[in-house]
Amino acid sequence: MTQDRRAFLTLAGAGAAGFALWGARRSLRRLRSDLEVTLTDAQWRKKLSPDAYNTLRKEGTERPYSSPLNGEHRAGIFSCGGCGLPNFSSKTKFESGTGWPSFWQPLPNAVRTRVDLTLGMARTEVHCRRCGGHLGHVFDDGPKPTGKRYCMNGDALTFKAA
Repeated sequence: MTQDRRAFLTLAGAGAAGFALWGARRSLRRLRSDLEVTLTDAQWRKKLSPDAYNTLRKEGTERPYSSPLNGEHRAGIFSCGGCGLPNFSSKTKFESGTGWPSFWQPLPNAVRTRVDLTLGMARTEVHCRRCGGHLGHVFDDGPKPTGKRYCMNGDALTFKAA
């Protein structure tokens, strides 16, 4: 009886995980279906560094404290490393202590979000509005005035000082 229950729970868990992954991939296809900037995979590989490609196109995550943009404190704009769309102002950057560049608000009409069900939990994934590049995730533990922490990958961004 215990073995039957264990087998059932294992199968049910695997089925739920598969369904969640299918839904996440479908959501990503929808997100990328109406983009202004679209390139083939080969074009993205040629345009981006291997690390930027892994982050922006394959939804990878850089190692914490590995990006020079984490310590960038000058006035300026942080833009998508894929298409150059301005995503964040330095005026909203703060030190989160997480090891990734963090902001409490994106620029208007700069990003889109979707539910990310990888890692067995629901998180809110942040993508560039123009090219669909994966920038990072947003959490509800940031400072005022928004209470948000846009935890971005430095590999996914460029910085231009004002």
